[in-house]
Amino acid sequence: MRNINQIAIVSIVLITLLSCSNDKETNVDPGTITNPVEGGAANTTYKPAFEGQTRISGIQTNTPYEGVVIATTLTSPWGIKTLPDGRLLITEKTGTMRIATTAGVLSAPITGIPAVNPASQGGLLGLAIDPDFTTNRMIYWVFAEATNGGNNTAVAKGKLSADEKTIEGAAVIYRAKPANASTLHYGGRILFDKAGFLVVSTGERSVLETRPLAQSVTSGLGKVVRITKEGQPATGNPTFTGTGALPELYTIGHRNPQGLALNPVTNEIWLAEHGPRGGDEINRLKAGSNYGWPTITYGIEYSGEKVGAGIQQQDGLEQPVYYWDPVVSPSGMTFYTGNRVPEWQNNLFIGALSGMHIIRLAIKDNKVIGEERLLASENQRFRDVTQGNDGALYAVTDGGRLYKIDKK
Repeated sequence: MRNINQIAIVSIVLITLLSCSNDKETNVDPGTITNPVEGGAANTTYKPAFEGQTRISGIQTNTPYEGVVIATTLTSPWGIKTLPDGRLLITEKTGTMRIATTAGVLSAPITGIPAVNPASQGGLLGLAIDPDFTTNRMIYWVFAEATNGGNNTAVAKGKLSADEKTIEGAAVIYRAKPANASTLHYGGRILFDKAGFLVVSTGERSVLETRPLAQSVTSGLGKVVRITKEGQPATGNPTFTGTGALPELYTIGHRNPQGLALNPVTNEIWLAEHGPRGGDEINRLKAGSNYGWPTITYGIEYSGEKVGAGIQQQDGLEQPVYYWDPVVSPSGMTFYTGNRVPEWQNNLFIGALSGMHIIRLAIKDNKVIGEERLLASENQRFRDVTQGNDGALYAVTDGGRLYKIDKK
């Protein structure tokens, strides 16, 4: 009996150790628990689908940290990514790119980029650095492209010249169709997944005539698409039912998705998208899934009317991991994989535009367990955030600032 008990105890210990080793999201204390950070009145009386889907408990970072402005002369920056040598490549909405050192020294504008339509929400948007950049120097970006038929969310690529003054051989590799005269809801983020394919978010262009296309499998609007470096549909993409379904589609049913990030624990793609009045969302993407817009939403029209039938849940349509009402306008985002601020490990950081802060979400078992609002006193519209090679976070704002956020 003693030997059996010993074996049982050892087995329990081993199972516990294995569980802990596989649960990297939960092995760090997220910080001091506080009341929910959202105290404003909601736009609706809609009920969440599960506990913790909105207005989760607040958390507070215990490690001393600071956000320091290191540059102030960017022109409407939209995307920021870290180059292999640790410097930062930044897109400016008007159609240029700049390189910044981690001390905030900015390069001259980089030329050779195809013309963008910067009107309203358009312009030069998100960017991605080729995983083989050290050998091929390739960059990929999303932009608003004006055509005879209207405006497109388009994807282009090009090579950063050796002197870093221009983009060589720039070429458009993908367009989300149909084009429309609207200058709103382009989406515009792009990243490389672990298989080396490009993942791109596109908006449904806002106007009532294109809004239903978020549900259409024959349109590239209101989608996440997965393509090769040449702009062709990626291998392994899901197959959507319906005549003429586009082979590049990865997920459908999005409104204006401006955030994409890879979860460092699961390698799954997470997405942030703008709702109307209420209903900003964080989604965990599952290939072939429908995220509901405009059939279901936790928001309402700007007029105060219901969106469609005014429903929030429907079989076959995915629920957001988390949503906000009132809105914060989530934009670019990144998971923190550094160790300089232990509480932040594997947390999701999101730039908030109308919210004017950086959102920190602690996540356990794919659910949000705490929310913190960083740099709210800066009164800035935070457009994008990335992690540097030095383990610090770097963020850009619509007002032209570049911030370094790090342990004091």
